Amino acid sequence: MVATDLQEVANAVIRRAKRQGSVRLSDIREELARSRVPEKQWKEVVSLSGPLLRYHRGRYYYEALPATPLQKEETQQKLIHQTVRQLIRHYKKDHARIERREQGRISFVQTVKIRTDDHRECSLLSRDLSETGIRLVGTASLLGHKVEIDVPGAEGMEPARFRARILWTCSVGDGLFENGGVFLEVIAPQNGEDA
Repeated sequence: MVATDLQEVANAVIRRAKRQGSVRLSDIREELARSRVPEKQWKEVVSLSGPLLRYHRGRYYYEALPATPLQKEETQQKLIHQTVRQLIRHYKKDHARIERREQGRISFVQTVKIRTDDHRECSLLSRDLSETGIRLVGTASLLGHKVEIDVPGAEGMEPARFRARILWTCSVGDGLFENGGVFLEVIAPQNGEDA
């Protein structure tokens, strides 16, 4: 048996495990039979699958390789966009009118809670929201800070938590500032936290 034939079988098993979530030994033997490779070579197929298959209680589970930093960033951006779209969709049902700018901003006037990178907490008012960022009004200039922002969800929906960097600030009155931030990631609630 040529090693490339076995690698092709291993690749087919990996694809099947990814699609199904896991495979059994019978699935591996089925792929071997389909490729006309002796079933006794199943261990070699598992070995060629490397770290992509993890054995647990009679099954081989697909385990993706760790993502590169670029893939992690792309995944985070998709998650941010999906979460913001869901917030906007629920908010529009009750309130909004769309303002068409480059990023499809929506007027999104809500009280949000923030935590700065130096652990200060405060409540601000959001002005608008887009898939890439948020505009906040409050009594502090947050220019350059990384902040965690809790954005309330619609009734019955969990709040969304984002990490954002404040890119611009301008004074809009005595002791009142607008802060513009870009989303960096969505933060999953930790056990025991509401959001």
